[in-house]
Amino acid sequence: MSPRALPVFPERPLPGHAVCLDLRTSAPGAYDSEAAVRAALDVPQPGGERRFLVVDEADRLVAHQLLYERLSSYGPAHVVCLAVGARGERTLSRSLTLRPPAAGVLWVFDSTEDGVPGEAVLRPLVDVLSTPEVFDAVLRALGEVVHGVAVPAVRVLEHDLTDEARARAWRQAVEGLTGPDVPAVNVSAEQVPAALALLLDEGVPRSLSGHGWLPLQGRAGARLAACEEAVGEAVEGYHRVRGPAGLLTSAGRGLDLPADVERVTEELDRFRTAVADAFGAAGGTRLTAEHRGVLRDRGVELPELPREISRAGIVPALRDLTHDLIGKGLPLRSVAARLSALSARTAPVGSAARLARLDAICGPERLRRLGARYPFTAGGSRPAAFAVTGLLALLAGVWPLLGWVLGPAVGVLAAGLAHLMLRRRPNRSPDGRIDGGGATGAAPRLFGGLLGGLVGAGIGQFLGLPVWAGAVAATVSVAGVLLLALRDWTRAVDDWWARADPEEAWRILREIQTVVVTTAVHDWLFAEVRHHCSAGAGAVAALLRGLAETADAHGQPSAVRKGEHPVAEPPPAREAGAVSWSWEDWSDDADDWRDEADDWGDGADGGLWPGADAEPSAAGHVGQEPDPFPAPAAHGPFDPDPGVRVDGPLPVPAPGWLERRYGDGGPALVDTLVGDLVAGTVLILDRCWAGIERDPGALARAGHEQRLTELLDETRLRLERDVAASPPPRYEGLRDPEALTSLAAFTDRSERPDAARLTGVAADAVARLLLAEDDPGRAVALCGPEHLRLLSHDPLAARQVRFVPEAMRRGAAGDDIWRGTAEDVVWTGAGRHAGILRLVPLRADVVHTVRAEEAEET
Repeated sequence: MSPRALPVFPERPLPGHAVCLDLRTSAPGAYDSEAAVRAALDVPQPGGERRFLVVDEADRLVAHQLLYERLSSYGPAHVVCLAVGARGERTLSRSLTLRPPAAGVLWVFDSTEDGVPGEAVLRPLVDVLSTPEVFDAVLRALGEVVHGVAVPAVRVLEHDLTDEARARAWRQAVEGLTGPDVPAVNVSAEQVPAALALLLDEGVPRSLSGHGWLPLQGRAGARLAACEEAVGEAVEGYHRVRGPAGLLTSAGRGLDLPADVERVTEELDRFRTAVADAFGAAGGTRLTAEHRGVLRDRGVELPELPREISRAGIVPALRDLTHDLIGKGLPLRSVAARLSALSARTAPVGSAARLARLDAICGPERLRRLGARYPFTAGGSRPAAFAVTGLLALLAGVWPLLGWVLGPAVGVLAAGLAHLMLRRRPNRSPDGRIDGGGATGAAPRLFGGLLGGLVGAGIGQFLGLPVWAGAVAATVSVAGVLLLALRDWTRAVDDWWARADPEEAWRILREIQTVVVTTAVHDWLFAEVRHHCSAGAGAVAALLRGLAETADAHGQPSAVRKGEHPVAEPPPAREAGAVSWSWEDWSDDADDWRDEADDWGDGADGGLWPGADAEPSAAGHVGQEPDPFPAPAAHGPFDPDPGVRVDGPLPVPAPGWLERRYGDGGPALVDTLVGDLVAGTVLILDRCWAGIERDPGALARAGHEQRLTELLDETRLRLERDVAASPPPRYEGLRDPEALTSLAAFTDRSERPDAARLTGVAADAVARLLLAEDDPGRAVALCGPEHLRLLSHDPLAARQVRFVPEAMRRGAAGDDIWRGTAEDVVWTGAGRHAGILRLVPLRADVVHTVRAEEAEET
C-alpha cells in the first residue's frame, strides 16, 4: 500500500469525542464530501454538544463553505478545522463560517516531497484534538488570536501498551468474564432469595400451616380418620391387656387385638390407595380448574396461592440472584451452572412422580410386615424357667409336714399361670380366627416345681424348722411365683406389640400426610410458579452460556477461530459517512507504516521540523533507548498464537514532537477490563428480564449477543485508545443500578485506577514536561522553515494549551508529582496523549476572509 491509504483518524471515535470528517479530495480513502457531512450529522452527540473536527485542504476552505454551514444545520455547532496546506502556499483564505467563537482553523503545512501530507503526523494530532476537553480549549484559544487562525507547535507524550501486553490483557479479561466450563453446582435454599427458597426446601408457607388439606367429608379424609381410629382402638386394647388385669381378670376378654391390627393394616392400605389415586389423577405439571375438581372429588382441598409467593416475584428474584452471583465475582459460565441447577430443581414433574415416594413410605412390603402374625413367647428360656420354679417350690416345701403339699402346689401354681398366659395371649382372636401361636413354658415350670417341692419337703423334714419359718418361706414362694408370672406376662405382651408395631401406622400416616401437603403445595399450588422459575432460570443460563461463547469467539484471533493461518486481508472499502471502527482497521497497514517510516526517517536531514533538536531514535523516542514495541495495534490478528506465523509491519518511527512510552500492563488493567465487561453484561441482562417475565421460552438471544459484541467492541476500543483509563459511557434505562455494587465504578471516573496502574508506565515524564518552564523551543512547529516568516513574531500573541488525561493524576502515588502544576492544565477524561499545544498566530496579511457572495463568484 502507498502512504495515501493510511487513514487519518479512526472511523469510530470514543463516545463524547468530537466527530471527525475528512473533506480532502486527495486524502487517503477519500470519498464524497457531501456524504461525509451527512454521516457526521447523523452521529449522536451527548448533552446537546456538537463538536466537529474537520480535516480539509487549506486551498478548499472557501469552496467548502456550504459544507461547513451544513454542520450547523441541526443547531449551533463548534468546528475546529485542521487545514493542510501545500508547501508553496503563503496565504490562507477562509469563509465567515470558520470565524470564532464557533469555529477556528489550525494551519498545518505539508512536509513531504510529493505534496501529500504526513498521515502518520496527522493521526496522533487528530487523536489529541478530538478529545472534547482539548477541542474546547483549542477553540477558546483560537478565539483569542488574530483571525482565529494559528499554526500549531506540538510536544506530546504517548503512554500506551505493547501489542503483547494489550493482547494478553484482553484475553485474560475475556476469560475472566466467561470462565471455564463447569458442571452443574447445587444451589441450596440458603443461597437464593426468599421467593426462590420456598421452591427449594419443600417447606409450607406460614399462611397455609393451619389449612385442612384432607377434610373429613372427603374420600381421603375419611380413610385417614378410619385408619387413625383403628390405630387408636388397637393401642387402647394393648394398654388394657398388658397389666395384671389382662392376665388375672377378664378385662381383656372382649378384646380382639389381632383383628384390630388387621383393621389398621387394611385401613392404612385404603388410605394409601386413595392418596395414590389423587396423585395419579392430577399428575400434570400445571394446575387447572379441572385438576382442582378432580382433587376435590378425591378428598384433597386446595387453597388459593399463598401470599408468600407469586409468579410476579420470580423474575425479580432470579435477577437478584444473578446479580448477586455476578457481583461475587463468578464468571458467566459458573453463574449459568448454578442457574441450570436451580432450573432442574424447580422444574415441575407432576404429582405422579410422588408415587415412588409414597411406595417407599407405605409400600406392599411395609404393609405385609405390619399385618404379619408374630408369636407370643413368655417365661424366658426353658432351663431358666425350670430352675427358678424349682427353687421357689423348694422354698415352700421346707415347712415341716405341710411342705409335702405346699412345695408341689407351688409348681402347679406356676404351671397354671403359664397356661393362663397362653390362653389369654394377645395375638389370638377369641374365636381363634387369627392366632400367631405362642409358648409360655408351662411344662418346665410344672416339672421344676414338682421336683423342687419334693426336695424342699425332704429338707424341711430333716431340719425341723419352726412353724413360723415354714409359713414365711411358703408366703415368699407363692408371692415370687405370682410376681414372676406378671413380669413375664407384661414383657411378653410388650415384646409382641413391639414386633407387630401397630403404632407405626401413625408414623406412616404422618409421613403420607407430609407427602400430601408437599405435593399439594409444590406440585399443584406452585406448579405454575415452579414452571415459570425453571423456564426463567434455564433461559438466563442459556443466555449466559451464549454470551460466554460470543465473548470467547470475539476474544479469539480470527485466524485461530477459523483454524487457518493468519493472512492479512485488504481493508473493507470505506463507505460514505461510515463511522464504525474496529481494531482490525489497523491490521493491514504494514506497507503504509513502512513507507511512512522511510519518509519520517529522512525528516531530520530535510530540516523540515523546527524545534526537533534531538534526532528520534529507531523507536520514535526523543533522547531515549529504542523501544522494542513502538507501534500501537500494528498486528493483524489480535493476540496471535506464538506458533503461527503472523505478517506484521515494521516499527514506525514517531515524529519529533511525539514521544512514545510503552508499558507491559499495570496490576489493575485486567481487573478493570473485567469489571467493565461484567458491569456492561449486567446492563445487557437488565434488558432481558421483561422478556423472561412475558415468555422465557421466547427469549431472543441474538439481540443480547449482538449487544455483548458491541460492549466488547467498545471496551476493546477504549483499551486501544486510552488503555481503558476512561470509564464506559453511562447507559440509560437501567432498572436497578444498585443491584451490582460495581456498577457505581462502572461509570464513575473517580473510582477508576490511575494510568500508571493500568499501563505500568509512570506519569513522571508528563509531570516534568508540564512543570518545566515555558520554552517555545520545546514545541515543534508543524511547518517548514520557509513558512516561519508567515508567523507572528509577537511572543505574547501565542496561546498555549497544556493537556493531561485525568487518569494520569488519579491515585495516591500521583499526588506529589502533580503538585505545582500550572492551573491552566486541561485534564481530559480520556486519551493516551499528554503534552502541550502552542498556537502561533499568523501575520494579519496572511489570512483573508471571504464573504458568501465572493465565494459564489469564486
